[in-house]
Amino acid sequence: MSNTYRQASGRGERHKGSSLRPLRRTLPFIKPYTGRICLAFLCLSIASLAMLGMPVAIRYVIDFGFSSVNPQSIDRYFLALLGLATVLALFGSFRYYLVMWIGERVVADIRATVYNHVITMSPTFFEVTRTGEVLSRLTTDTTLVQSVVGAGMSIALRNAFMFVGCLVMLFVTSPRLTLMIFILVPVVVLPVWLYGRKVRRLSRATQDRIADSSSIADETLNAIQIIQAFTLERLQGQRFSESVENSFSAARRRLQVSSLLSGLIIFTAFGAIVVVLWIGAHAVVSGTISPGTLGQFLMYATFLAGSTTALGEVWSDVQRAAGAMERLMELLSAQPDIKAPDNPVALPAQGKGHIRMQEICFNYPSRPAQKALDLFTLEIRPGETVALVGPSGAGKSTVFQLLLRFYDPQSGHILLDGVDIALADPEEVRKRIGIVPQSTVLFAETALENIRFGRPAATDDEVRAAARAAIADEFIERQPEGYHSFLGEKGMRLSGGQQQRIAIARAILKNPPVMLLDEATSALDSESEKLVQEALDHLMQGHTTLVIAHRLSTVMKADRIVVMDEGKIVDIGTHKDLMQKRGIYNRLAELQFGNAEQKNENILHNG
Repeated sequence: MSNTYRQASGRGERHKGSSLRPLRRTLPFIKPYTGRICLAFLCLSIASLAMLGMPVAIRYVIDFGFSSVNPQSIDRYFLALLGLATVLALFGSFRYYLVMWIGERVVADIRATVYNHVITMSPTFFEVTRTGEVLSRLTTDTTLVQSVVGAGMSIALRNAFMFVGCLVMLFVTSPRLTLMIFILVPVVVLPVWLYGRKVRRLSRATQDRIADSSSIADETLNAIQIIQAFTLERLQGQRFSESVENSFSAARRRLQVSSLLSGLIIFTAFGAIVVVLWIGAHAVVSGTISPGTLGQFLMYATFLAGSTTALGEVWSDVQRAAGAMERLMELLSAQPDIKAPDNPVALPAQGKGHIRMQEICFNYPSRPAQKALDLFTLEIRPGETVALVGPSGAGKSTVFQLLLRFYDPQSGHILLDGVDIALADPEEVRKRIGIVPQSTVLFAETALENIRFGRPAATDDEVRAAARAAIADEFIERQPEGYHSFLGEKGMRLSGGQQQRIAIARAILKNPPVMLLDEATSALDSESEKLVQEALDHLMQGHTTLVIAHRLSTVMKADRIVVMDEGKIVDIGTHKDLMQKRGIYNRLAELQFGNAEQKNENILHNG
């Protein structure tokens, strides 16, 4: 991930630009709907022309409609007014529908594009970006953009057309009075320009504070049981309330400036009209223009003032949307550290699961001074089961992270079936690897769909077969709707052992050449551990398996045991060989695997 994003994503560190350039980034999303935009503009033109024709008809009603010489003419003028109103209503409604449809469609495309881009980002991105921040941008910020691209665009186009049309018709009606308006226009435009920039900066600050609140809510709701267990409800409630108050304060400052801007626009616009009409009234008295002409000018001036006011309000929304779009574009501009090369090397058609890690040196981007792996070299033969053991921080999980290519090492090479994974497509590499994490991740879906995540194209029968192999079929069938039972958010309706067996079924269904197991039995009761261990035995058959071992039973089944400490391999061998050396493994066996299990093992060996 680039340093540019890392700096921009820091709280309060984003560039507070004042231009509307971020809104230009919506153009690629708008372009596919050019046809609808042209149709909407046609409807807008017809509706606006109909509205601009109304003052002319009213002028003739005033000047000639009330004349006793030709009383029938009043019917024609009022029929003309009714016809114009009908055209305005018909094409105005078409224009509104088309523009609002475009707004909804464009924002849906933006939201999907941003999400699809974010889920391709490497873990480095999420080390510096809070999930709540991303969610805020996907929801609140896109809603702001939608308000402009949809309703805002509709209002802006209509009033911009009316503004230009009214200026032209005002000049046609009375050039002298129109020149007065031109003189007074800068008085209206200046506050819009000055305060609009400030509204945009304050809007950006408001969105940042809303994102802070979203982050807190996301963090606490995902840990609700811990919060309640430690009776932290009041503390977290106070923390969220303070964040909401900060958001409200930022919004209040923005509203104060927006309100002042709106008031200035209304006062200057209508004040200018009053001045012009005062001059026009004197012209009627002197006989320079007719009452109908002044009425026509009055209506155009009113339309002009209304469109100016509407444009001022839309301008405020545009400033807010520009700030929101800038935040969205920061996400789209971020590039993943891990991506496929331009010409990726293909992996062998039939994966064997042969792994070679050669002199790997690696440190996490967030901890550049601390080596997670130091000249780590290991070869795992096809079909072999290797257990990784070592104290916390030894680098066991880092091996998994690098094999899945969530990160690239600073030096060294990782080969999968003879191909350097740095030269291959990460997606193809990950298709060859299955993982059962220690903390199972289940989705708010049915049991059937949660298992099917292992291979989305699998049939229902294949899913059920994988569940049976993972010893999960029996408890799934006991659910109210069997495989179609909703498991709750994060699988809350299942026990820990049941969740693990769902994860194992998912890996069995995927059936890749390589299995990575962060052994998940360490926190389970004896009965659940036995069932999960049996499911793991099914899973490991016929696969190259790398296990982070927490239990002695797993170590005993491994073909080799790799002992790690401070990112290095300190010993390799079988359990019996390593125990005889009386080194770090012997100490780990007593501390990590448990004295009780060790005593039983010694009895077996000595017996």
